[in-house]
Amino acid sequence: MKANEQTQQQIERFINKIAQKFPMHGDEALLLTDIHIRVTQDSGEMLAFDDDDQEITRCVVEQWIENKDENFYDQVLLILRNQLKRHRNTVDNLGILKPFSIVLENDDKENIGELYLADDDTIIVSGDLMEGLDKELDDFFKDLMK
Repeated sequence: MKANEQTQQQIERFINKIAQKFPMHGDEALLLTDIHIRVTQDSGEMLAFDDDDQEITRCVVEQWIENKDENFYDQVLLILRNQLKRHRNTVDNLGILKPFSIVLENDDKENIGELYLADDDTIIVSGDLMEGLDKELDDFFKDLMK
């Protein structure tokens, strides 16, 4: 599934609504939270919550309504990562203390994957922070044992 122009615009507005709820206060971030984005496959509804499960904003992505694709959440994960990457300046300037992350959840509140991780000097807009670590450690260990 490729995000059409309307979907991209809806996600952009969604990100901007989140930014409006968490403005920077001078040079200081005041809130300590992560952002949980919940997507419902049947209704196409996308909601954002803070750590206290308080709703931040919501929208309906028409392209996702009644999507029956088995890989729906994997595709949404990629679409949202790309959009967050495109709007990195907005996301980086949220009034949230770093480190913070933005995670994707399904409608059962199960974590699907990390969308965005921001630390003071590090921003990760891809897979898991420790992705591929096992292979790197195995390779290191093999070299060490030689």
